Amino acid sequence: MSFFFYFYFLFSPLASVSGDLERSPHSDPDPWEVQHRHKRSWVWNQFFVLEEYTGNEPLYVGKLHSDVDKGDGKVKYVLSGEGATSIFTIDENTGDIHATKRLDREAQAYYTLQAQAVDRLTNLPVEPKSEFVVKVQDINDNEPKFLDGPYLAGVPEMSPLGTMVVQVAATDADDPTYGNSARVVYSIIHGQPYFSVEPKTGVIRTALPNMDRETRDQYVLVIQAKDMVGQMGGLSGTTSVTVTLTDVNDNPPRFTHSKSPLLESLPVQSVVARIKAADADIGSNAEMDYRIMDGDGLGMFNITTDEDTQEGVIILLKPLDFETKSSFSLRVEATNRNIDSNFLSLGPFSDTTSVKVTVEDVNEPPIFSAPLSKMVVSEDAKVGTSIGKVSAHDPDTSSSAIRNTDLERYFNVDALSGVISTAKPLDREANSVHNLTIFAIESQDPLQTGKGIALITVLDINDNAPVFAIDYETILCENAMPGQVIQTISAVDKDEPLSGHRFYFALAAPVAGNLNFTLRDNKDNTASILTKRGGFRRQEQPVYRLPVLIVDSGSPALSSTNTLSVRVCDCNADGVALSCGAVAYTATGLSTGALLAILGCIITLLGKIHVISVSEVCVRRKEPLILEEERDIRENIVRYDDEGGGEEDTEAFDMVTLRNLNVIRDPNVRRDVTPDTPTFFHYTSATRPSYKSLPDNVVFREFIWERLKDADVDPSAPPYDSLQTYAFEGSGSVAESLSSLESLSTDSDQNYDYLTNWGPRFKKLADLYGNSDGTSVFS
Repeated sequence: MSFFFYFYFLFSPLASVSGDLERSPHSDPDPWEVQHRHKRSWVWNQFFVLEEYTGNEPLYVGKLHSDVDKGDGKVKYVLSGEGATSIFTIDENTGDIHATKRLDREAQAYYTLQAQAVDRLTNLPVEPKSEFVVKVQDINDNEPKFLDGPYLAGVPEMSPLGTMVVQVAATDADDPTYGNSARVVYSIIHGQPYFSVEPKTGVIRTALPNMDRETRDQYVLVIQAKDMVGQMGGLSGTTSVTVTLTDVNDNPPRFTHSKSPLLESLPVQSVVARIKAADADIGSNAEMDYRIMDGDGLGMFNITTDEDTQEGVIILLKPLDFETKSSFSLRVEATNRNIDSNFLSLGPFSDTTSVKVTVEDVNEPPIFSAPLSKMVVSEDAKVGTSIGKVSAHDPDTSSSAIRNTDLERYFNVDALSGVISTAKPLDREANSVHNLTIFAIESQDPLQTGKGIALITVLDINDNAPVFAIDYETILCENAMPGQVIQTISAVDKDEPLSGHRFYFALAAPVAGNLNFTLRDNKDNTASILTKRGGFRRQEQPVYRLPVLIVDSGSPALSSTNTLSVRVCDCNADGVALSCGAVAYTATGLSTGALLAILGCIITLLGKIHVISVSEVCVRRKEPLILEEERDIRENIVRYDDEGGGEEDTEAFDMVTLRNLNVIRDPNVRRDVTPDTPTFFHYTSATRPSYKSLPDNVVFREFIWERLKDADVDPSAPPYDSLQTYAFEGSGSVAESLSSLESLSTDSDQNYDYLTNWGPRFKKLADLYGNSDGTSVFS
């Protein structure tokens, strides 16, 4: 049904807003302000539009009219606001309002519009703009819905009639303030006669008393909600409610039958048997405790509850012996742990049963009278010395043999008597405790074996002499004063006397009266070495060797003589050693080994064996071992037995060997000694002939001595003569020799004068191989 409203303009002051039949939702709620508002010529009521209108023509909403409009067409009506032109239209001549689309109240319940009358020619308003509301009128087009469904609920079993289970709720999107479209009633479609639902509230209750979970534990209900107060033509919706009966302790435990487990020889704390009392309840209502009430097994067995299975676990407390007792009888009780007082009438909530435990005889292994036997023996005991005795017996028979498992065979065990004796000489310092595992084997059944342990402690005797605790490195400064302590020494002894070590120190008899050093025993297992004089000079004697006698306090006492090496060093004012050992001397004082090495090199060169490498010894610096930027990192001694890779082989290629033999370096004075190493041929820089003009043997001999002198005058070199090693190529290469030296030893016409054009790095090779007249210096 449609409602039509006709509105017209009144210019009379009596036709004010106070005459409105229904105030707009946007009106000011203050009643006093109404008396002071400006007069307007519009009088309003709400417009109503029925939702879901499905007619073919636009739906007429209402009509607007102004008293300024004389019907001559000079006034035009204009509509604006929510849905203007898209949903609502207005006839600009007549003021008729129509709805052009279907409206859904659940999507939008009302629309706020503005209407205005304007002059058609000038478009100027002839009346102020005013608001009005178009309210969508509800129809029953939405069914009730259970937004929280489906439901899960629980109620204790055995609950009384009418116990509340759960409350369901359905919502209807229709207007609850208009008609019965949103008024819902509930009913149960499936689930009778066990449950019921209250029509208005949706509360579900039990409809039968004492429902038993053990008979049926779950019910599925179907609940319907219908609008229009359940009248015919109303819309409805359904949901499911799953009701689970929760358990209560209404069933006592019951043993089905008694068990008689068989028991072999078991260790203590072994599980003998498992028994269980049946309980129809679940969870905490089925939890139970077991106890042994009486029987001849009290003290021999205990029973506990397995919390996972609720079984009674019978445990062995003491060893069983078939020969002593072959069976036991137990009476066991099972009691519910959590008893509900509401169901005591169904009890008692406990039950008892009898358990018979039968012990089965088994063939037991031999048993040692003492599982662990402790014995002692002196480390100087002779082979065959008896230490102790072990014994074992067989519970079933009387015969058993004993076998020793000492893999190192330090001890023997008599198989019949069990006497343990030494089989080898003992050394406490090598092994102070011997752990012997001894087996007793049953003669009739070798698989039956008993095991015992003999712990043999080796007693110490004084059979080790004391020695220096460490390898001492003693330094004696040349400026040391008489009576100065230069070293404190201590000793160690592999023996371990019960009263602890006591060492005595003294200088050995041959040096007891020496004029250089003396020894002072500090009486605390240490001794101090002191100087008797000053003025030590390493040029006179670089090292002193001092024999020290150390005696222990054993019985009998043992002693040893240990040599202490004292190195004489040049020290600074703070006593810090700068250099130690012998002072380097001139070439006339070269060692025999150095001269032999040089002579060997010369002889080898004269034999025309191919030279493969000439390397200088890398000298050590006192500064940190960091490579300088200008230092050629390839100047290292690298020894290998295969043939080199030519000029690109930089791993073992020594750039020093390519330096000009004729270059004279400025000698640098060494910090500790100025060496004066003459050469066999004294040439000045102006008069020394070129190496090309020297004989073959003189060329290499002069080259070697010049390199030796360069090393001696190098300020960063060690303060001692160093031996330069020069290696020569062998003759075993599969690819044959690539050496130019060998080619020169033949009748080759090779000319090496071009080496002079290769720059300063190859000038040394040019001096060695080049020849202006075309003849080789090696020919």
